Amino acid sequence: MESLAPENHRHFGWSGWRNLLLPQLNLRSLYIYGSEVAVEKECIRQKKEGIFVIHPFSLFRSYYIMCMVAITFLNLIGIPMEIAFLDGNSGVGWEGFNVFSDTLFLIDVGLNFRMGIIDEDSEGAVLDLKSIRQHYLKSWFVPDMVAAFPVGYILLIADLQYHGDSPSSKANKMMRILMFVRILSLVRLLRVSRLVRFFNEVERVSNANLEVVRIFMRILSLFMMIFLLCHWNGCIQYFVPMLEEFPSDCWVRRENLMNDTVGEKYSFGVFRALSHMTAISYGSSDTPTNDVELWIVMTSIVSGALMYTVMVANTAALMSDVDITSRAYKNKMNHLEDYMTFMKLPKGLRMRINNYFQARYAGKWYDEKDVLKWVSSSLREEILMTICLSHVRKVPMFQNRDINFINNILMELQYEVYQEGEIIILKNTPGDRMFFIEHGQVLEKNEFFERELCDGDYFGESCLITKERRLATVQAQTTSQLFSLSVDCFHRVLQDYPEIKRDLESPQQDKDLLLL
Repeated sequence: MESLAPENHRHFGWSGWRNLLLPQLNLRSLYIYGSEVAVEKECIRQKKEGIFVIHPFSLFRSYYIMCMVAITFLNLIGIPMEIAFLDGNSGVGWEGFNVFSDTLFLIDVGLNFRMGIIDEDSEGAVLDLKSIRQHYLKSWFVPDMVAAFPVGYILLIADLQYHGDSPSSKANKMMRILMFVRILSLVRLLRVSRLVRFFNEVERVSNANLEVVRIFMRILSLFMMIFLLCHWNGCIQYFVPMLEEFPSDCWVRRENLMNDTVGEKYSFGVFRALSHMTAISYGSSDTPTNDVELWIVMTSIVSGALMYTVMVANTAALMSDVDITSRAYKNKMNHLEDYMTFMKLPKGLRMRINNYFQARYAGKWYDEKDVLKWVSSSLREEILMTICLSHVRKVPMFQNRDINFINNILMELQYEVYQEGEIIILKNTPGDRMFFIEHGQVLEKNEFFERELCDGDYFGESCLITKERRLATVQAQTTSQLFSLSVDCFHRVLQDYPEIKRDLESPQQDKDLLLL
């Protein structure tokens, strides 16, 4: 971060706020971009855009999503209670919270036009304003606008409008407005869709283990939805008799709750709702006395059955819908632990082996060769070109070559992972392969020079032609993901392209390689 100069406080403040909009280094961003260097490049890309766009992995978005989850959940709890129990006597504090919430949700609609999109297909973030705007208008703009309807503003304006009227006149006018606003307030319950989306966003921006967060968020969201269902049902139990102005045979009069506190009314309402939903009992010694009460009871029973269904379905999904590759990885690691225990390997070596498997497979076990065998040859070439072509094209000897030759070279590349501090190439050893850096940083050095290489760089290419011993040692500075091309595979491909072979074996080409 830039240092704070005494004469440049304003510039620093703006730079500090802009840094909150840039992608942060966490498990999710590393999973998407692959390395710290790639995340830094993403920061540079966003800075070059020169516009106010919130990156999906930014610190601002993380805190904003956490805040919106809390505010949305409080709204989904408070709005039904306000409609059912408060009778317009919510007080200044709750009215202020309503106005604050409505303002925040309206601001949220505006911010969504500046909120970067996580594009799963391209494994990156969309920062183009036009694409963001089109995506939002086609997806959640209309539901968000309806859910953000400013009911709090209507009540505030009405209260100010009739502030000077007599108490009785003001009460009559406010009651008519209140009944109208109660109906309008129901549209704010659509914010439950936002709560689900915010939970999904929390999983995306979290800095914890991705699989653990996914499971935790599913369990937490399930319990919160069950709680909201019971809460809403309890409020409805009281709300419907209240709309009928409490008939003489309704359960509220039977329980003598007319003049009780909001807490007592709410407790009885939730008790009745849970009694229906769990099918334990009716919650009262009497049966329903009218059609409306009968339908409320039946609705509660059906919602309870749906609650059980959702709970069982989600529990079964959590047990069975576990990532297959993660399960395979855990099985392999269990076999590995048994092997290391049986062979009595030292603790330090065990740790390095475990770290290697974590870096190599990232908690998921799959065989690249088998995966590539499952697809057609054209798709296999396209996959390899997408992954490796840009790296291969950077090497001078592979530039401006026949595309078929390049494709054959790509087919021979092998994926390798080296941990921090490991020696990739040792000086004076026979040169058997060259390397392309997918992600990571390495240090190449000998007694004459020293240089750092990172994503997209390559090294060791001279051995493909000269077959001489290594002239430098290369050591991994961070966990490095590489592609290697062996000398034997290179010459096997070269046999089918004699013109390229003659060109590469020419004295001028050898001289160019020695200069690299």
